Amino acid sequence: MPEKPCAGPPPSVVRVPKLSVIVPFHDVRPYAPDALRSLRANARDDVEFLLVDDCSSDGTADLLDRAERELPGAVLIRHERNRGLASARNSGIDRARGEYLAFLDGDDWLAPGHCGRLLAAAERLDVDFLRTDHVRCAGRDRTVVRVPHGRRNMAMSPREAILPAHRTTSVDYAYAWAGVYHRRLAERGVLRFVDGLRTAEDRPWIWRLHREAESFAVTGLLGVYYRRGVATSLTRIGDERRLDFVPAYDRIVAETAADPDADRLLPKAVRSYCAVLAHHLGAIAEFEPAVARRLREVSARALARLPQDVLDGALASMDAGRAARLRALRRRGVAGPGRGPGPGAGRGPGAGAGRGPGAGPGTAGAGAGAGASGPGPGIPGAGPWASDAGAGTPGAGAGTPGAGAGTPGAGAGTPSGGAGTPGAGAGTPGEGAGAPDAGAGA
Repeated sequence: MPEKPCAGPPPSVVRVPKLSVIVPFHDVRPYAPDALRSLRANARDDVEFLLVDDCSSDGTADLLDRAERELPGAVLIRHERNRGLASARNSGIDRARGEYLAFLDGDDWLAPGHCGRLLAAAERLDVDFLRTDHVRCAGRDRTVVRVPHGRRNMAMSPREAILPAHRTTSVDYAYAWAGVYHRRLAERGVLRFVDGLRTAEDRPWIWRLHREAESFAVTGLLGVYYRRGVATSLTRIGDERRLDFVPAYDRIVAETAADPDADRLLPKAVRSYCAVLAHHLGAIAEFEPAVARRLREVSARALARLPQDVLDGALASMDAGRAARLRALRRRGVAGPGRGPGPGAGRGPGAGAGRGPGAGPGTAGAGAGAGASGPGPGIPGAGPWASDAGAGTPGAGAGTPGAGAGTPGAGAGTPSGGAGTPGAGAGTPGEGAGAPDAGAGA
């Protein structure tokens, strides 16, 4: 009889996860335990957690070292210098192995079992990306915030969901952590964030997602708890970093102007930009004096760069208070580098405000580049509306990933106490759909 081969040890099996959850952390020592406990309550054989330490200095790194050893599915990624939330998410995307990707910020948390329910919904609906509602937490208050899109649990066109221009729509609900995204979007580069943006990094991202993905759906899952009012959040700090909303929206306008469907989509992009400008100008007292002056300057230049006929329509559709604030700034303007002698109203050849990819953004002589007076380089690739706000160096002051407040563990939905009743005082559909720090939306 022939000899039987030796059995030997079984071959090792490399398990490929179905879902990769990317969680950036930067100096969130008081809140990180809640996030990590909630990940443990979502651990499964088919889920990996990519923990990105963006050069924390407050003890967060020690918590992540322990999580790497004790949390099933944890993968720790370290940045040697602080690079910001956008770059931290990109580092996670680069290392993700899952068929689906999701995000969480290091000061927020998930309901127990949320990842399993999210994955089941994604596989059932079989779309490029799926958006979910979430729970906003401020102290002990809990408010349900809905995706501003009426139809649920069916495949739809992301591009059509951008409109109408005068309503709050899906592109105004820019929370990256409120959803799940198929890997094919990452392979096409659609999921990447703009490196160097220190605030409003979700804004160009959500617009690109809606322009370039082929299908999406909305579902009413409530499993993400978003903490508002954290003192170290960049949305609560009045320094230069908060002005990065300007290069973010410059990029949105430039990319939308180059889109084949620009005639339909550009009015929405311009109106959203105006809404966020009006919000920040209305909250100018929150800024340091020098930054407040800078805000007025970059806002005036932003208005001068926009296609003036589209801007006229946007202002006409806004409420009287916000429109008056922007019209006054538009009339006054700002003299100096980066602005031509006039408002750049025309869009025809030579008028400078055209919407073609190579068109200049203002009247002849208008500064189309990074802005001579800007303190930083702006965001590369922003096109003809490249910002003069100055994004600074990519690693400058990344701030705390995610905004939020509330006492960790307080009230319904805390990680240690289960999901609780997230609907206490539920908001109406579309609530909170504006900018996370602006509430501007449409």
